[in-house]
Amino acid sequence: MKIGIVGLPNVGKSTLFNALTKNNVLAANYPFATIEPNVGIVPVPDERLQRLAELYDAKKVVPATVSFVDIAGIVRGASKGEGLGNQFLSNIRECHAIVQVVRAFDDSNVTHVDGSADPQRDIETINTELILADLQSLEKRQARLAGEVKSNPKTAGPVKATVDLVMKGLDEGKLASQLGLSDDQKEHIRDLQFLTAKPFIFVFNVNETDLANEAKREELAALVPGLPIILVCAKVEAELMELPDDEAAELLADLGQKRSGLQQLIAQGYQTLGLQSYLTAGPKEVRAWTVPAGATAPQAAGVIHTDFEKGFIRAEVVQYEDLVSAGSLAAARAAGKARLEGKDYVMRPDDVVEFRFNV
Repeated sequence: MKIGIVGLPNVGKSTLFNALTKNNVLAANYPFATIEPNVGIVPVPDERLQRLAELYDAKKVVPATVSFVDIAGIVRGASKGEGLGNQFLSNIRECHAIVQVVRAFDDSNVTHVDGSADPQRDIETINTELILADLQSLEKRQARLAGEVKSNPKTAGPVKATVDLVMKGLDEGKLASQLGLSDDQKEHIRDLQFLTAKPFIFVFNVNETDLANEAKREELAALVPGLPIILVCAKVEAELMELPDDEAAELLADLGQKRSGLQQLIAQGYQTLGLQSYLTAGPKEVRAWTVPAGATAPQAAGVIHTDFEKGFIRAEVVQYEDLVSAGSLAAARAAGKARLEGKDYVMRPDDVVEFRFNV
């Protein structure tokens, strides 16, 4: 899972990125402190892995990971090359989802590129630049399609209809993801890697006193109706990363929070992208693997190695809680909690699996 982080300059993107990835990229109080995109690979917090490692006396624990891509602040006119321009927009075209960080706190010591913090205006600025960048791609495609429709109307006609529909929606200020496109229509424009077609998650950077403020949450959610939001305080996230687990949990409790911003963001990313993880366990290694929700056993095996999918025979599956309660795989088998599943089996998030295959 690869998530791009966008926003205006000085909204807390790089501070949040540093906290999420425990990196120390430049986070300065002036526009364009981030010049090259920073990529951080973050392990997905998963308490199940350590328990399984203890059960199997495993030598190695390998969590699932998420890649975060932090790009330079986008300013008004970025789609036309203003600020650091399109070079940064291109860095997020390959991301699976976009996290838009929006400043929702006042601090006279932190410069705002437009003079003051205004979440609604800032969201409109970013969305406009993403829409304009996509419109540029569409205009080029429209020009080519005009000739293709004449020579091959059966194939090019439906594609042109989709392009015209998306062009109209973008002109009206809508994101491509809000146009209700069918799977066929999405396929028509997939190669364009539309920025506005990607799933959006909005992260509002607030003061720590607003983290548990339900009225504030409702106020900010109203700015992006129907889209997932997370309230974080980037300064608090940075502090959490420096604390032992017990002290971090205590700080979160004091702030009225059950999970850190990182945990919330990863969980929301999985949900937004329709992903889940399953587990493999043994003396050598305990590991989490990320697959799409609805993946079959052979498809899940293919994430480990393509040969596993090609030569799939069956999978031995036991639910995590059943395995832990039993104390060992042998005991789970004896209790009838382990079962053999075939090619049509649909994976569940708490599956601990051993694949059997022949190549």
